[in-house]
Amino acid sequence: MEKLNQITYEIIGAAYKVHSELGPGLLESTYEVCLEYELLKRGLKVERQKPLPVVYDGIHLEAGYRIDLLVENTVIVELKAVEEIAPVHQAQLMTYLKLSERKLGLLMNFNVTDMKKGIKRIIM
Repeated sequence: MEKLNQITYEIIGAAYKVHSELGPGLLESTYEVCLEYELLKRGLKVERQKPLPVVYDGIHLEAGYRIDLLVENTVIVELKAVEEIAPVHQAQLMTYLKLSERKLGLLMNFNVTDMKKGIKRIIM
């Protein structure tokens, strides 16, 4: 768990840096590429827009789902740039965690004035 905490600490620090540089009001894709860049600068392994198949009836099916950022092959980062996080956004991340068999995800909304209010940590 200590390793996961260190990874999330780095992700959150990088998100704060991106948010302080760019501020709210941009497209989600802008925050995504900037956060990926910032995480790579910190020496973390990052996969952006990683395909996430659905397992149905024992078969992996490509259904068009994509993980925004997968960091160190352990933490899913789901990015938003919305007025406020809705329950469906949290449910989406929880489903991604379940489908990918991972335990920890961060839901980050960059369309806030204070980034602290835009981060939710979800553990399964």
